[in-house]
Amino acid sequence: MVKKVNNYCVIMAGGIGSRFWPFSRNNRPKQFLDFFGTGRSLIQMTVDRFRSLVPIENILIVTNVMYKDMILEQIPDMQPSQVLTEPARRNTAPCIAYATMHIKGQLCRHFGIDIATADWDNDPRLKANIVVAPSDHLIVQEQKFIDTIRTGLDFVSQNDTLLTLGMKPTRPETGYGYIQKAEPKEGWNDLFKVKTFTEKPNLELAKVFVESSEFLWNSGIFLWNLQTISHALETHLPELTAVFNQDIRKIGSNEEESYIQTIFPTCPNISIDYGVMEKAKSVHVQQADFGWSDLGTWGSLYELSDKDEQRNATLKCQAAYYSSEGNVVVLPEGHLAVLKGMKDMIVVESDKVLLICHREDEQQLRQIVVDIENKFEGRYN
Repeated sequence: MVKKVNNYCVIMAGGIGSRFWPFSRNNRPKQFLDFFGTGRSLIQMTVDRFRSLVPIENILIVTNVMYKDMILEQIPDMQPSQVLTEPARRNTAPCIAYATMHIKGQLCRHFGIDIATADWDNDPRLKANIVVAPSDHLIVQEQKFIDTIRTGLDFVSQNDTLLTLGMKPTRPETGYGYIQKAEPKEGWNDLFKVKTFTEKPNLELAKVFVESSEFLWNSGIFLWNLQTISHALETHLPELTAVFNQDIRKIGSNEEESYIQTIFPTCPNISIDYGVMEKAKSVHVQQADFGWSDLGTWGSLYELSDKDEQRNATLKCQAAYYSSEGNVVVLPEGHLAVLKGMKDMIVVESDKVLLICHREDEQQLRQIVVDIENKFEGRYN
């Protein structure tokens, strides 16, 4: 069993959650919201579930600079140095590269090692295992999640490979990426070599994937050791690692934050899936089942919510339905919605904005948000 002190967690929390507009806004995106009335926001629940796996001081949150104070307010036992701020949005690969470099800098600083000459492959003091997770996932079965991550951390501590979690699909979902399993890893349950990655498929292809039983949903949760991800970034995204290496001795020093603010906007805008995972030779997937949802859309929230006999889901408000079915309604507390003759609709009101659209059209919300921002000069974003 890998030592807990060698584990790190990187939580990606820089998104604006545009597909949850108008509930999610630029000044308070979905990861900071309490969707289910539990008293805990999505990011608070994410940190909570990693506390038994990773020392709190080894949890890092990478976010947009405008959200740093909000994170420290919601996670009061986290130090400001644990919140890594991005001055610009550059997708997941730069986010992960930044966190990886920060961990390397912290280890070198702790042991008094020059980061520019550190022997990452052979110095046992510089070993670390990392789990990377988005801040906005819902996990229903917390203990099964913890057991899965613990197994994954053990695996990457013993193997130089990149590991991702794959969820057994329950429906032909077009909003998720898919991972095709290859041969199982000998000696490890539910671990497989990865055969292919597929970005969000159309409905027909998604149905084929689900029926084949070879494909898993790509959860966007990754595990690896520090050396493996460093080599993978250097091999497949050399232009990205070159950005951080320009003045590498500033990483882990008192100048790190100002250095990152200067160089980060020059990073390429690329995802870790496309930039590394789809290109690397040694990639494994851990098949898991712990009641997972990306919570990326109103449709995913609808699937997880309690429903009445007509499959209507009502959150935070009151609603009366007449000849209406399959709707999701979210209004401020104390408000009442009355729906007559409506089917499979999204009805959301928040902060002076009312959204009404078909559930099947929710993938267009990102473009709608862009259009609204341009038309109304950002007043409703």
